[in-house]
Amino acid sequence: DIPEHSLGLTSCSVSLQVGLVYMFNLIVGTGALTMPKAFAQAGWAVSLALISFLAFMSYMTTTFVIEAMAAANAQLRWKRREQEEVQDSDSTSDYSDDDVRGRSEPETRPILSVQRTGGGHVDHFDIVERVEMGQMASMFFNKVGVNMFYICMVVYLYGDLAIYAAAVPISLMEVACGNHSCSAGGVKYDDTDLCWGPVTRKDAYKVFLSIFTVMLGPFVFFDAQKTKYLQILTSLMRWIAFTMMIILALIRIGKDRGEGRPRMAQISGVPNLFGVCVYSFMCQHSLPSLVTPISDKRRVGTLVVCDYVLILGFYGLLSFTAIFCFDSSLLHDMYTLNFTDNCDVLDIPALRYFLGLFPVFTISTNFPIIAVTLRNNWKTLFHRDGGTYPWVVDRIVFPLITLVPPIIVAFCTHNLESLVGITGAYAGTGIQYVIPALLVYYGRRHLVPMLGTDEVNKHRSPFRHTFWVWFVVVWATFCLMFVTANIILEDTKK
Repeated sequence: DIPEHSLGLTSCSVSLQVGLVYMFNLIVGTGALTMPKAFAQAGWAVSLALISFLAFMSYMTTTFVIEAMAAANAQLRWKRREQEEVQDSDSTSDYSDDDVRGRSEPETRPILSVQRTGGGHVDHFDIVERVEMGQMASMFFNKVGVNMFYICMVVYLYGDLAIYAAAVPISLMEVACGNHSCSAGGVKYDDTDLCWGPVTRKDAYKVFLSIFTVMLGPFVFFDAQKTKYLQILTSLMRWIAFTMMIILALIRIGKDRGEGRPRMAQISGVPNLFGVCVYSFMCQHSLPSLVTPISDKRRVGTLVVCDYVLILGFYGLLSFTAIFCFDSSLLHDMYTLNFTDNCDVLDIPALRYFLGLFPVFTISTNFPIIAVTLRNNWKTLFHRDGGTYPWVVDRIVFPLITLVPPIIVAFCTHNLESLVGITGAYAGTGIQYVIPALLVYYGRRHLVPMLGTDEVNKHRSPFRHTFWVWFVVVWATFCLMFVTANIILEDTKK
């Protein structure tokens, strides 16, 4: 699963406010940069309705994951207590009562055992242990379900890496080949246009992709650790860039120089918008690392609601300012690039270069972390009980099967719109909808024989009826069918 250090969190307790900020930063990432173009293609009314509904669906499955985390903690406590009872019964059978009374209490006696013998109440559902989604899948699913979970995670991470591998060279190509003399205005370039000398823009993209692979690829063969301050720096850069883009677009619109005349609705753009929105609201796989360190978990539900309201407002503000500021047909896949060659919006060269290179800095720091995560998921998927991998397999084969496929995809296409849409629509749907729904469903079933119906999960989802679980599964299935049918129809037209 996603490692704890990828969020910049430590094992120390954090406040609710810090958790809110981390969750906001976690969700608002690369997907936000591809949102404006997808928003424009589907029409502002349809986009607003769909993004609001998908935010609600993501919020629902987030509450499912938090409930499943509490259920997993309860099951771990229950098993630990059973083991203690077995050990206690074994020890009393080996010694007489006098011998037992004469023996001193060991200092390493578990806290739960002391609480139980002391008559104290144990809150089974308190989230104190970080249980990742992979571990929850192992606890609640059968072997087939666990393998399907890891396959879905692997596919999603491959899509993530392909998006990152394409986004950085695209940004470098646009900065290197774009016209920064304030004479380009709103020109849209073609891949066959010349960049420098006889080198086309497409060739330049491949050159930058090769450099990107050579510089960041070796990190896959090692472990990415101690990235806390790097993540803080990239988060700071992210907010400077987002704030600049929103303010600059608002200023241009306020001066009545906006070029955007967005449509109200365009159904043909809905499938891609769906994939982008699913990708943009993705956080379920990192919730264990985010929620567990929070000290006061009584108001976690309030935190999640506030976060989704803020994120929905932010996406709406970013997208609406974009579609009214720029001509929808000229919006780039990577929204930051609209500010690099249009001096009517931003005429300070240093700031134009900053926005143009912003994805390079932020995405480059995340690529090794996601790659190491994918490599570790591969190892878990093929894990053999009690066995170890040969050195060549562990150090060479797994890193190569992690790095090579997304780089090949990035060499074949740099259409970020399609990469984000497909990744979100397929693997993202599984991770954001299907897996959380099944985790909470089977988590509830596992706890009934252990704790009965008297124990109430204090972190249970507001959507506690089974209807909501199956509603999510049916919705995800319908969306996959709709997106697949649309892709087939589009290919048929071509």
